[in-house]
Amino acid sequence: MLRSVSGRLAVCAALVFVTLAQAQVGHPAKGTWLGHWGPDAQQQRRLVILLDWRDRALGGTLNPGPRAAKIDKATLDYGTWTLTIEAQLAAKPGEAPQKWVATGKLENLGSWTNRRYSGTYQHGSESGKFTATLN
Repeated sequence: MLRSVSGRLAVCAALVFVTLAQAQVGHPAKGTWLGHWGPDAQQQRRLVILLDWRDRALGGTLNPGPRAAKIDKATLDYGTWTLTIEAQLAAKPGEAPQKWVATGKLENLGSWTNRRYSGTYQHGSESGKFTATLN
């Protein structure tokens, strides 16, 4: 009887350990997010967000490439899973960078393939909605 109880406890402990180990794989916002932003459906621009988690802080790049914009500030409210990103971003080639602030909610955090970040942005005097999914 004692062997049976200790065997079950060992199996339960192993399952708890595996579950906790999987939960520690990485920060829920870390990764490459792909999507669009724009004031309406006709004026959508491609959005690529590379987020990294280092030294207990989020950072990264918007639209990597020739017009890449370093993320100046990224804050995450863990109570509501609201992420705010700030950067100096040029909307079009040859355009001067302007402050871009996006505030949105992280959704489907338990999914590896269907995480979503969506909300509203302000870019200079323009405002609108954005949406991105984790790839």
